[in-house]
Amino acid sequence: MNQGRPVFELRARPDNRFTFLGYALLVTDVLGRVRGEGIEGFYVENTRVLSRLFVELDGVRIAPFAASGTNPGEFLSYTLVSASDSVPEDSVYVETRSRLVDDMLSTTVVVSNWSLDAKAAVDLRVVIGTDFGDIEDIEADRTKDRFEASATWDEGGQAIELRSGHPQLHHGVDVEIESCPVALGWADGALEARVEVAARESWTLRLTATPRFDRSSGDRRAQDLMARVAGLRDVHDALRVEAPAVRTTNATVARAWQAAIEDLVTLPLGLQTGPATPTAGVPIFQQLFGRDSLTIAGQAAMVMPTVVRDTLLTNAAWLGRDVDDWRDEEPGKVVHQARLGPLSLVGENPFDRYYGDYTAPADFLMALGLYALWTNDIATVRSLLPSARAVLDWFTDFGDPDGDGFLEYETRSSMGVKQQGWRDSFDAIVEPDGTVVEPPIATSDVQGYRYSGLRLAALVFALCGERRRAVELVREARALRTRFHDAFWMEDEQFYAMAIGPDGRLVRSISSNSGHLLAAGIVAPELGPVVARRLMQPDLFSGWGIRTLSADHPYYNPFSYHRGSVWPVENGTFALGLARYGCVAELHRLAEAIFTSTDLFAGNRLPELLGGIAADDDHCHPGVFPTSNQPQGWSSSSVVLTVQALLGVRPMAPLGVMFVDPQLPEWLPDLRLDGIRLGDGVVDLEAWRTRRGTTTWRARHRSGARVRVLQQPTPVASGARVGRRLAGLAVSVVRNRRA
Repeated sequence: MNQGRPVFELRARPDNRFTFLGYALLVTDVLGRVRGEGIEGFYVENTRVLSRLFVELDGVRIAPFAASGTNPGEFLSYTLVSASDSVPEDSVYVETRSRLVDDMLSTTVVVSNWSLDAKAAVDLRVVIGTDFGDIEDIEADRTKDRFEASATWDEGGQAIELRSGHPQLHHGVDVEIESCPVALGWADGALEARVEVAARESWTLRLTATPRFDRSSGDRRAQDLMARVAGLRDVHDALRVEAPAVRTTNATVARAWQAAIEDLVTLPLGLQTGPATPTAGVPIFQQLFGRDSLTIAGQAAMVMPTVVRDTLLTNAAWLGRDVDDWRDEEPGKVVHQARLGPLSLVGENPFDRYYGDYTAPADFLMALGLYALWTNDIATVRSLLPSARAVLDWFTDFGDPDGDGFLEYETRSSMGVKQQGWRDSFDAIVEPDGTVVEPPIATSDVQGYRYSGLRLAALVFALCGERRRAVELVREARALRTRFHDAFWMEDEQFYAMAIGPDGRLVRSISSNSGHLLAAGIVAPELGPVVARRLMQPDLFSGWGIRTLSADHPYYNPFSYHRGSVWPVENGTFALGLARYGCVAELHRLAEAIFTSTDLFAGNRLPELLGGIAADDDHCHPGVFPTSNQPQGWSSSSVVLTVQALLGVRPMAPLGVMFVDPQLPEWLPDLRLDGIRLGDGVVDLEAWRTRRGTTTWRARHRSGARVRVLQQPTPVASGARVGRRLAGLAVSVVRNRRA
């Protein structure tokens, strides 16, 4: 892993740096300046509050020689001021600090003179401006300044009032001078001052920008649900304590784990409904996405059960109540996204509270089941049963309009999302000849996740004492599994179809969807290895991960969104699916690709999606989708899920049991997780390879209730015969006695 290869530091959006906290985001150039170029700006709730914020000295825009994010929500840079008649050589420096505090941006400019005895003097200007643009418009490079802004300078109060002139959007931002040694002026969109600094002294200007949002427009329920807590950094600190630590001699895995944990710690939105509910990604998806938040939570359940709980509570609060075509809303449907950007507030799109997603309902049920399995927090689970019932009712009342037993989607909203399965870009579902399939569509991934959701919902209802409902759900899942295989299996391809189109025929394109089916467990045990081997063929497996669409497909594009790119979130999911079916060789190849990919990126932070270019002598990295988010929450959680797959960890907190079946590859000779929480107990789990190439393990009880750790393959694991299962139990008895 990274042996003999050059060191890479790829970044998504390499011209920008991102500083974020909750719903606040500062997008700068690489030197920390907000010049109004591209998506640069200070944003709150998808609204560009400031489009320009940079410093000029003596009429020249300063260019820092060192600039970097520091703590979450903070950025720091240093600039050397060029020598002149009034500036001693190599002695005057400007320090610029930006810090997000809730929805406020605090900016500090410090001019320091380190000369022995010479005074320094410069003319300082801080350029400030706004356009109140929506990040969706700005990202697409659509018309700017459509929400016109005016500026009013209060010389006595030393403050600037910026206001939107849009008739439906009366947003504003107040820029106040918190401290400054001299009175400032305002001219041509800039604060101005003559700065004089004695030798060995400093001069400091501190200002704050606070948005003032008018909520008279937009959906009232969405605005009420967007209420947030104070002290988001306390949420971060608590999650850091909750997360287990990794110990391994593989430096790549250790770095990837640390990067993933730090992203998961810093991505929560701070919503009152559930403070640890994560945002989807930065910079474009810094908002609540139902599917994304639930996927992140489910994948990270082993390390942050608090995130799972809060995400469930938030999504339950947003659950659909009415039939609303504009929002694609129906009772019991899980929210797709909720954003309060200008375009949503003035009614140009329905995304302040939009429900066009068919994977999120099943994701809710799966996350609820996982939360019960990891925590045995029956009180919280029981409080969410009404939401679970509503989701299950949505499956039958609305999700299957033609009554064929499959969920098929079709938007009713004139501004809605066309494709509403896992792959939601407009051209994601394509025939083998490249024709884009129009809804209504029943995609295979949606059926797989419904199956998994039904099974985990059955477990939840059983734990809450509703055994009859649990049995009904198990029967429903079994019937769906049989029905699904009969309808979607392509015998000639030995693979599952991508979807069923509006004409009832299979969409026979070869895609990554079948990896989701392994993770969901809907594939028959004997077919698991068959599907796994097909996923790892060169047209799908690039060497960096499994592509969304076969490279042999005529519509393949390695830098598209869903037509041949590689998504880390999918590949983490596939790792779990391969582990579920006991496909160890394929799991090891895929996990190596995932971790090797982390080595390509600065800080081992995976972006939203990679290019689909194959790993070969001419391509030592695959590139990245041009406008990827980085960080992307579910790219980070996929690292956690891949580690869980390699250790074969499966929770059963209601029984006080954690199943393991570690299978470590040669490139990962040892792996230890300290501080895994199961119910009220905490254990350390260590696995390592023996000289014979097998993997052994031990567990140590750390605190709380006793946890029994048992070695067992999954029920559908290939080659897991009775002898191996009995041997695993025998080893577990010895390990638990020693723990």
